[in-house]
Amino acid sequence: MKNILITGGAGFVGSALAFELKKTYPNCSIFCLDNLKRRGSELNIPRLKKVNITFIHGDIRNKEDFDDLPPIDLIIEASAEPSVLAGINSSPDYLLNTNLVGTINCLNFALKNKSDFIFLSTSRIYPIKNIEKIQYSEEETRFKISNNQSIVGVSENGLSEDFPLLGTRSLYGASKLTSELIIQEYAETYGIRTVINRCGVLTGPWQMGKVDQGVVVLWAARHFWKKNLSYIGYGGTGKQVRDILHTEDLFQLIDWQIKNIDKINGETYNVGGGNEVSVSLLELTNLCENISGNKIEIAQIAETRQADIPVYITDNSKITAISGWKPQIKPLQIMTEIHQWIKENEKDLESILK
Repeated sequence: MKNILITGGAGFVGSALAFELKKTYPNCSIFCLDNLKRRGSELNIPRLKKVNITFIHGDIRNKEDFDDLPPIDLIIEASAEPSVLAGINSSPDYLLNTNLVGTINCLNFALKNKSDFIFLSTSRIYPIKNIEKIQYSEEETRFKISNNQSIVGVSENGLSEDFPLLGTRSLYGASKLTSELIIQEYAETYGIRTVINRCGVLTGPWQMGKVDQGVVVLWAARHFWKKNLSYIGYGGTGKQVRDILHTEDLFQLIDWQIKNIDKINGETYNVGGGNEVSVSLLELTNLCENISGNKIEIAQIAETRQADIPVYITDNSKITAISGWKPQIKPLQIMTEIHQWIKENEKDLESILK
């Protein structure tokens, strides 16, 4: 494999994968295509250039932006409008054009080059009303999924790929699920080798966190600069839970997938931190307080926001069974790394994260 294209390559996940790939395969040419829409992504351009990764200012919505690219052996489709709130109180045009039309443009480019295609989807493809049917108990610091369930595809280990897909899930989730279906059709019709990863919450240093996407980094930043936060929904207790996955752990999986794509061609996998790498907001607060030494005011808002869910844990059993992959980086290390990154880059990040 000589040439790799990463879409969304100046973004958090795309750039993290680019750096790891270049470090692992220094003779490979890596091209990062990005429209730089998300604030803070411009900070990655000199970092990419420093390690001889080619940045291309382009937009996957525009077919002509692919014209000047060299032949590509592998496309990692990591571009997206990632907000679950996108389209709810604003026009859905950018969301749908990026997450759906953009993916089609990437697939057509893959077809032209006979490229392998790894797609980063999301756990948000699972319908919200089905997730709300999950039985869970309330413990001291978090909600916990019960083992006895009335709905298939969920256990105390989390949600598996068998979880029901019938229902609504947010425009963001719908756009990613639609892309998944089109990818499967391209794979079957044109013989493109593909893998789909339904990722849980991805995090780590260099994520420009916001309330609707990147909340783990947002939590660390607000503690660092002593700014207020809120526990929103579910009684304002902060017990809602997500599993989280460091981008280094994600890279280890994708590296295995690249090497074994014949074995897993056409497959779809749930990919996340699982129970062992999960946190509630309340637990996240405790970690941030211990690491930063700062305690901030956190308001309690009982009303639950649209498209929110009380608990999501990824059941990684399918991908672990075939690859042996398991997340290794635990929440304490993740939050310590994020705090140190903010501290070392405070001047550049203050206007973005504070």
